[in-house]
Amino acid sequence: MILLKQNSCQLHREVTACGKEETMKRILLKLSGEALAGDKKTGFDEETVRKVALQVKELVEDGIEVGIVTGGGNFWRGRTSENIDRTKADQIGMLATVMNCIYVSEVFRSVGMKTSVMTPFVCGAFTELFSKDRANECFAKGMVVFFAGGTGHPYFSTDTGVVLRAVEVEAEVILLAKSIDGVYNDDPARNPAAKKYDEISIDDVVAQNLQVVDMTASILARDNRMPMWVFGLNEENSIVNTVKGKFSGTKVTVR
Repeated sequence: MILLKQNSCQLHREVTACGKEETMKRILLKLSGEALAGDKKTGFDEETVRKVALQVKELVEDGIEVGIVTGGGNFWRGRTSENIDRTKADQIGMLATVMNCIYVSEVFRSVGMKTSVMTPFVCGAFTELFSKDRANECFAKGMVVFFAGGTGHPYFSTDTGVVLRAVEVEAEVILLAKSIDGVYNDDPARNPAAKKYDEISIDDVVAQNLQVVDMTASILARDNRMPMWVFGLNEENSIVNTVKGKFSGTKVTVR
């Protein structure tokens, strides 16, 4: 349940999690690469990204600190390649997320926000090297912080990267904006009778291998009690509605 109250012109939100109420001050938003591509499926759909930017701007103006991780599937899905070494394929995927973050960051800037793009490896003058202290400094200045490049290591997905960063920067919740509107017990594209969950525990996600995020990320979220809210990015005003309590996706809860 999300409760809203006004305080000094800033909107504060209290989220019931783990049996206690916490102020939602910092969120980590995961944008899938496919969702950024819109109906084109590959590359970028600028109108989609601009709509995301305007929604995030509204949250930042309400005093919420926003970190963002993007996937790279609109450019590269390395695990589907049978002819490239896995380490190299994953490195290409990391660079795809860097491209996505730089692009999305610039669209954010075009609507009046300040941003920083951080990577776990040196990327010339394109990005800053990630550190928790530097990220906190940027949040304190009202900047949106983009965490690109995953964990910086092969064999770890962007899913693991988003949970890791959320835990490191002490976000209250991960918002998973996908091309699908929640968590189902089967693939709704193949099974029209698939059941959508309004709420499900991370323990059940792991036990049923529901692939909200991959298994490594699921266990990391479970062990660090990091809740995740899954929703469809392409629904009208979906990010703002999720934060303001008009949530229509699936809440993955933790104990």
